[in-house]
Amino acid sequence: MGCCQYFAPIEGNADAFTVEMPRVTFGRGALSEIGERALGWGIRRAALFTDPYLVESEHVARARSSLAGAGIDVAVFSEVRIEPTDDSVLAAAEFLKDGGFDGVVSVGGGSVMDTAKGALVYAKYPASFATYFAPPVGAGTPVPGPLPPHVACPTTSGTGSEVTGLSVIRFAALNVKFVLASRYLLPDEAIIDPACIDTLPPTVVASTGFDLLSHAIECYTARAYTRWAKVAQANARPMIQGANPWSDLHAVEALRIVGNYLERGVADASDHEARDCLSWAATLAGMAFGNSGTHLPHALSYAVAQMSRDFRPPDYPGSGTFVPHGLSVIVNSPSVFRYTAQAAPERHLEAARCLGGDVRDAAPEDAGEIVSSKIVSLMRSTRVPNGLSGVGLTKNDAVALADSAIRQSRAIANAPRDTGLDEIRDIFEQAVSYW
Repeated sequence: MGCCQYFAPIEGNADAFTVEMPRVTFGRGALSEIGERALGWGIRRAALFTDPYLVESEHVARARSSLAGAGIDVAVFSEVRIEPTDDSVLAAAEFLKDGGFDGVVSVGGGSVMDTAKGALVYAKYPASFATYFAPPVGAGTPVPGPLPPHVACPTTSGTGSEVTGLSVIRFAALNVKFVLASRYLLPDEAIIDPACIDTLPPTVVASTGFDLLSHAIECYTARAYTRWAKVAQANARPMIQGANPWSDLHAVEALRIVGNYLERGVADASDHEARDCLSWAATLAGMAFGNSGTHLPHALSYAVAQMSRDFRPPDYPGSGTFVPHGLSVIVNSPSVFRYTAQAAPERHLEAARCLGGDVRDAAPEDAGEIVSSKIVSLMRSTRVPNGLSGVGLTKNDAVALADSAIRQSRAIANAPRDTGLDEIRDIFEQAVSYW
């Protein structure tokens, strides 16, 4: 299977793809560069975004020290909600509007970085919250223009938000997540210091690791960019544009790293090689999906997070029902890839091979089972929930889950197979339990 075969031109369809990226710095101790980097963007007064659980951490302390050393005035916003909502993002926007800031530094996981992105939009370009979201929930109005500088510093190894122009936000009234997408949301700088994940407990490393795994495999198996309609104007090309040679490069390497290091990184916090590699893989997967888009596992994950009734994972702070994003994604993934493999068997087999699966003498019709079995093996060895049943859902929930998930139209359309409501229901029914 070659690049040219999967991306063969189709008359009248897209014949180009676009890559959007921030500047990236990676390495242990890189948080010490935050001050100099921010100063280079003309930031003299910074809003430092973090969450209530990190605000007193050594990571935030290091960031503040670096900013202070560069002579930058800092005010901290730590009221980030884990899994941000429209209300929490608008509250952050008010903080920006009232503070006289000329830039933002975010130090935290995906929720922190996504909140910072959304807050920058609504502080600079106030509007009703749905305005900049695509239908069916929003008006589809493009973000009008550039935003103040943003230096993004992840403290987990999964979301990749530091290198994407995407922000995932839950609409409280609808109780479902949607994606705010624009090239203007891209951070200007991404500073990845893998020392930040040394302190993460096993369940968090597993959840974020499965998020990056699914980012990578979804990008690699997504509908080819040449199967999307050609845009009338170059600036209208969406970030969810389908698999392309750029996303392939990063997705394949991210999968290889996950196959080699996920189990080690979950099992041993002192294994710096494993955790450093997972941190880098998360950024690679972000580079991939930020320029291709994800598909069914992520589209279905939002319904799982919304409908779970009583699940609470170990190692996470707080209380109440909560399904971490990576777990809500991975409980669907084996079922999804059994379904999608029919449309792109070679790509599914290559993904399985990168993860360490045995693809010798495999036939195309074996692809779905092989890649799914490898993912299930990783799920079992890292002790994450066994499908939907592991997060408190049953086969009886499949119809309601599908009715919720079908609203994620762009991501669903990015799958290699055409997928409707009935197919999504069947995927959920097959995702109840794997062992």
